[in-house]
Amino acid sequence: MADLLDAIKARRAVRKYTDQMVEREKIDKVIEAGLYAASSKGQQSPYIIAVTNKDLRDRLSTLNRELGGWEPPFDPFYGAPVLLLVVVDENHKNRVYDGSLVMGNMMLEASSLGLGSCWVHRARETLKSRLGQVILKQAGLTDKTYEGIGFCILGYPEGDLPQAAPRREGRVRFVE
Repeated sequence: MADLLDAIKARRAVRKYTDQMVEREKIDKVIEAGLYAASSKGQQSPYIIAVTNKDLRDRLSTLNRELGGWEPPFDPFYGAPVLLLVVVDENHKNRVYDGSLVMGNMMLEASSLGLGSCWVHRARETLKSRLGQVILKQAGLTDKTYEGIGFCILGYPEGDLPQAAPRREGRVRFVE
């Protein structure tokens, strides 16, 4: 088994992807890693909505670009062909924490499979949009009001992976 700390150090945010679709088996493994994330009181509250349809992915990219205030042709999903949208019931007290752990697990698993990933924001605003509501309905999540935590984008990196920035000194304090 590979050393977990080495895997954590190797994971980088990828912002340039090939157009090659990720195999379903790899997508399933990334999702499984997210489903095994720790959650408050073991409630397993987050849901993962996998978007692999290019048309829907492109519509979400356009919406995300508009929400972020960028001009075309910028793609806030950086060409990644797969979007994993993490959502949690907005009344769940620890929704942001639980959803963030799902995102972290998925990004680590993606890296271990040779995939690139990156956390993209504006998921909360996306779910408030008409398109976001349509996606929730298509996913069968109409029983509650959900908050988007993040988009975990997936794909095959184009070019070399970014290098880790040196870690800042003095960020650990022991109180003994």
